[in-house]
Amino acid sequence: MQDDREQRLSRTARHAEFPRAHGRAAAVRVTRGIRAQPVIQAKAATNGTGAPTADHTPGGVHMPNLSQRNLALELVRVTEAAALAAGRWYGKGDKNAADQAAVDMMRSVLNKIDMDGTVIIGEGEKDEAPMLFCGEKIGTGSQPSVDIAVDPLDGTTLISQGRSGAVSVIAMAEKGALFDPGPCMYMEKLAVGPSVNPHMVSLLYPIERNLKAVASALNKPVGDVTVLVLDRPRHKDIIQQCRDAGARIRLISDGDVGGAIEVAKAGAPVDVLMGIGGTPEGVIAAAALKCMGGSLQGRLWPRTEEERKKALEAGYDVKQILYTDDLCAGEKVFFAATGVSDGDLLRGVRYYAGGASTNSIVMRSQSGTVRVIETQHRWTKPGVTNPTADSTDAIANQPGMPAFMLKQ
Repeated sequence: MQDDREQRLSRTARHAEFPRAHGRAAAVRVTRGIRAQPVIQAKAATNGTGAPTADHTPGGVHMPNLSQRNLALELVRVTEAAALAAGRWYGKGDKNAADQAAVDMMRSVLNKIDMDGTVIIGEGEKDEAPMLFCGEKIGTGSQPSVDIAVDPLDGTTLISQGRSGAVSVIAMAEKGALFDPGPCMYMEKLAVGPSVNPHMVSLLYPIERNLKAVASALNKPVGDVTVLVLDRPRHKDIIQQCRDAGARIRLISDGDVGGAIEVAKAGAPVDVLMGIGGTPEGVIAAAALKCMGGSLQGRLWPRTEEERKKALEAGYDVKQILYTDDLCAGEKVFFAATGVSDGDLLRGVRYYAGGASTNSIVMRSQSGTVRVIETQHRWTKPGVTNPTADSTDAIANQPGMPAFMLKQ
């Protein structure tokens, strides 16, 4: 199966002449816990000892209002709306229509939230994506100021083919906290749950050594360790090395954001995620794992010499290991996801006469809470998808709805 990301490169590839971000200089080597910013800027936010000052986050930004608990629930409403819209296209063979439906609805709801948001990871550059493009301002413009990473539909092919595991996801953090992938749309990844000390595993280590470390942390033999890997030809060697070490392999066709979250769940059927996947998805997964106490390591993986050259010219170090705090800095991180089709992580959207139900997960790093939410939506009642009780919204008005629900 062709990689979803490869099929969407025409609208997700970023301009590589210089890193796009809020007035940043061109030198973007990452220092631990700080988004790609000039090192001199990061030092300015410290007290001279390397420790952040009291009024600054590790990224050097003051964010007094981001601890609002209701902001987490607002994000759930965002992913619920996107999932409800995309779910209509389940099994209909049109992944672009499913993706567009999710994008349209997600942006509509995001713009109603009281925040001054900037899309750091979205649907592409401004000239390639009409909505949720990188750098787009969203929200009402009021405080708090935040950076946002979105994937309105992680698993477009899964939905179009009627397969399991598609989700709608969003991550939010303080301004300056999220890593900007620049021209590198892929990265090597190694994700583990909270039971595994992140210092015991590394992308620099042989696979067998990492598997032994995971097995030791989980108090079971390597033969009982299950490795989650995207089913891609490029992973042939990784799969073989895992099998040679005695580990079990679980292949997924798409959706490694959900896969990374699965790794961190207590009692999950998978123990570690390995392989090469999308860099934007890696940043979003890092946000989720930070909330759950897990960890993710990444290393940029240019697909071509031209892409490598652009990354180097933009100031990226393609050999550097990026840790969780490099990908998502600060302690005020929010993550939400809603299932679109049934999966191990979340149940998909269920439609019924006059409404639908959704299954979501929402997390906050500051409190460490992880909540699973079951929501019943009624088309005839006010809500995020239906501003007034007597209006028929974009979801209810899609083809296939009962006649009594359609706007006359």
